[in-house]
Amino acid sequence: MTQTSDPTRYPLLANPHIRLSGTVDQLMYENFRAQLGNCPKDGTLVIALTTLGGDPEVARTMADDIRLLEDHDGREILFLGKVAVYSAGATFMSAFPVARRFLTRHTRLMLHERQITKQIDLNGPLRMVVASIKAALHEVEHSIEIEEEGFQAIVRDSQVSFEELRQKAPSNWYIEAEEARDRGLVLDVI
Repeated sequence: MTQTSDPTRYPLLANPHIRLSGTVDQLMYENFRAQLGNCPKDGTLVIALTTLGGDPEVARTMADDIRLLEDHDGREILFLGKVAVYSAGATFMSAFPVARRFLTRHTRLMLHERQITKQIDLNGPLRMVVASIKAALHEVEHSIEIEEEGFQAIVRDSQVSFEELRQKAPSNWYIEAEEARDRGLVLDVI
């Protein structure tokens, strides 16, 4: 039997202020900003998310909005993952400290490496070909740096090491809510 906390222990989580579902993309970001604008101006906020993933840069933008709001207003903002928090959803979750992360029972996280699909057309003057190759290499190198920053953020203050995540990420690491709680990736399961 799955062990979850008494839901009455966290009454704010029962009625999130912001509810996001679907692909993490520009439309989700617009929806996020609109709902954020309609939130109470003080007190704790709860953001619920269900997603199979999407654009990691949009997730990072939403995460930065949360950081700026917390820094500016000193507000407590809680994350509630529901059903599926995959890929870019986990990127967004990483913006919240572990003590402010929650999952509903049977939710799964999925952590993986960033992906790229790119073709390089080696056609033209040789110096331009070299420049094209170097530009593509720089893109990959900087994407790896961003990925590692995200990995460090998601495992900060947990029992999961950065090295363990790096090792498991290439094969899509699925983590059930209870394991995420037991490993310290989230505070609790409700």
